[in-house]
Amino acid sequence: MGTLLPVLPRAVPTHRVLRFLVWLNLVVEVLIVCTGGLVRLTGSGLGCPTWPQCVPGSYVPVAHQEQSWHKYIEFGNRTLTSVVSVVAIALLVAIWLWARDRKGLLLPVGLIILGIAIQAVVGGISVHLKLNPAIVAIHFLTSMLLVCGSAWLVWREREGDAPRTWLVRKEIRWLAVAASVMTVIVLVLGTMVTGSGPHSGDASQPARLDIDPRTTSWLHADAVMLLLGLVLAVLIAVRLTAKDSQPWRNWLWVLLVILAQGVLGYTQYFLGVPAPLVLLHMLGASLLVVFVTWAMLSLRERPHDH
Repeated sequence: MGTLLPVLPRAVPTHRVLRFLVWLNLVVEVLIVCTGGLVRLTGSGLGCPTWPQCVPGSYVPVAHQEQSWHKYIEFGNRTLTSVVSVVAIALLVAIWLWARDRKGLLLPVGLIILGIAIQAVVGGISVHLKLNPAIVAIHFLTSMLLVCGSAWLVWREREGDAPRTWLVRKEIRWLAVAASVMTVIVLVLGTMVTGSGPHSGDASQPARLDIDPRTTSWLHADAVMLLLGLVLAVLIAVRLTAKDSQPWRNWLWVLLVILAQGVLGYTQYFLGVPAPLVLLHMLGASLLVVFVTWAMLSLRERPHDH
């Protein structure tokens, strides 16, 4: 089974603190997606009814708040935003100290820091708009972009800086791009399913998209089926033609995550969308973004400079 594990590039020598921070940045970006899901699934989205303060006059929850325990869940998620920011800034400093000469590492981390700031503002807008489902969807999709960027950094930090060479033919690369685009479509449709379903983020004032959740769910499922077909096509193509086993093993993990997500999706649909399964589904969405990012990058190689 060891040969089936996902493959990352052979690591270039680097400072161990830098490598740790690259991985930690990815972990906390996935974690904040899950805590954001927990906020929504527990109806705690307005546990802190103002932003940036939790309640007027205080940045932290206070004892007399009417939001009960919901205030602690929402405040915990806001606090994790600070943790994510600190990790990203520490990563930027580490790259400046130990990898300043590496091509293209500083700018992506700077963009991630900017994305975190934008996320904080979008989160504040969603609170002021009483968890408008369209704004909440943008909040989630922006998180997926940050997860993608963080996964890319994990890969790129391990690569060399020599010119890239492709391990597969151009036609397979375009097929992989189509699978990536379909992944985005699946994520967008997933936000529509959530936006029209029972988990609005606020227990007392639910805000929903005015669309039929059953129709949206089946459209989302159809898109997943198309994604599955595209990934299978890429998997077969790289297995038959790739110069290296790296693409096949990484696209296999994309397939496994999609299958697991499909089982979770159908199970939660037929069980009435229980919150624990929805939270697992959100974690699976983050992992899907990570593995699709790595699978796309595995179609190339950038050897170490000697």
